[in-house]
This record gives sequence, structure tokens and C-alpha cells, in this order.
Amino acid sequence: MKISIITVCYNSISTLKDTLDSVLAQTYQDIEYIVIDGASKDGTVDLIQEYAPQFSGRMQWVSEPDEGIYDAMNKGICMATGDVIGFLNADDYYQHDRIVEEIDQALTTSDADAIHGNLNYIDATGKVVRTWVGAPYKPGAFQKGWNPAHPTFYCKRTCFQQYGLFDPSIGSAADFELMLRFIEKHGISTQYVNQFMIFMRIGGSSTAGIKAVLRNTRQNKLAFKKNGIACPWGYGVIRLMGKIMNLHHPLSYLKNSFS
Repeated sequence: MKISIITVCYNSISTLKDTLDSVLAQTYQDIEYIVIDGASKDGTVDLIQEYAPQFSGRMQWVSEPDEGIYDAMNKGICMATGDVIGFLNADDYYQHDRIVEEIDQALTTSDADAIHGNLNYIDATGKVVRTWVGAPYKPGAFQKGWNPAHPTFYCKRTCFQQYGLFDPSIGSAADFELMLRFIEKHGISTQYVNQFMIFMRIGGSSTAGIKAVLRNTRQNKLAFKKNGIACPWGYGVIRLMGKIMNLHHPLSYLKNSFS
């Protein structure tokens, strides 16, 4: 099973090396690695060119202006030839060198259309500041605040071909909208893998903050509306409480957010 891994980046010289190294270290070899750069000006392109030969023909890349992260992701999907597509962005890296092997095993044994798992959010020092522990999908789960952690979401390419790409007009909730459309609306099959797969950098709890959660909640509601799925009253509160309970220091998060 060929797995296409797409990395989207722009001026990512400070973090991209970790991403590239973690893909290069994977024990699973049937990987197609696609890097979509948005015409970086900070040395990112030089780093990509330096790493490309180390992938022995398994890597393709492009550097050109785009219209944002989801436009860049869509470019990557259109370039992909793998059976399965997943995303590892320039702030993220795999937690160990057998992650892609485990993704292949989970998809093969379950025969699901997509798998998803857990991730750790880390700060600039590599300290875990928040965890995202997933759960198996149940019908109606999206309306109850559930959704897969998108960096752990690996899906068969045929689903993108049948049900479409990211919708950039949704804003930062375009990944939520795509998973809602695939899973809740069209009923693709999913398998939850109870493993931590990804380290994802954030700017810290104070920079994520409640304002970002409220903005994303508004955009999630647009995703429900687009797909003709009712969004229940109180959805925003349910979603916010779920995020707070996954923090290592929820009281500090609330204090920093409101201040």
C-alpha cells in the first residue's frame, strides 16, 4: 500500500528539519512524500533541496505562491498517487519511526476507509502542554463536539476523488468540514487507533486561547450548515469544555486566555 504524505510549509526553516527527519526515519518504505512550499524566502527551499536526494526518488516538491494552507493541501492531494493520503505539516513530526508502518497495518487489518489516533501538542521547548486522545466514531458524534485530530487522519485517496477536496472558504475549520463531509455526511468507514502518533507545535496556551476556539466554533457551524447537518444548541460550550479538559494546566489556560 503506497502512502502519500503531504507537508505544507511557508517560511518554516525553524521547524521543517524535524518534519523531514521524521519522515526520512520511517521504517515503512512505500511512501510518496510531497512538499508544497508557498514560495518561502527564509531558506526553507534550500533545506528542501538539500533533503530531496535523501528520499531516493520518493519525494516530489513544488515552491510557488498559493492562496493559503488549504489551497496548498489541495495541490498536494492532486499530485498524490498513493492509495492513502495524510498530512504532516511543517510544525509537526512523527513520535517514532514506525508510525507509518502502524498506519498501514491499521488500514490493512480493519479495511477501513480512514484511520485516526492521538496526538500531543508541544511548546517551543518540546514540552507536552496538551493531549488529544481520540475515540471511535459513532453516528452523531460531530454534533457532540467529537472530531478526529486531523494530523492523525489518514484516508484512502478514492474518498477525496469521490467526495472532494478542502473548501478554503470555511477558513481554519476546512479540515473539520472535510472530515464532517466524509464521515458524517457520506459515511466512510473509520478505525480509531489508540496510539500517540504526532507531536504538534503550538505557540502556547495563551496564544491559542479562547478567542481561537470561539472563532473555530463559528467556522465549524458554517461547516454543519454547508453539509445540511443540524448544529445543536450549546455546541460551542461542549467543544470548549472538551478542549480545556485535555490541557495539562486548564486553570492557567483560562487565566492567560482572558487576560
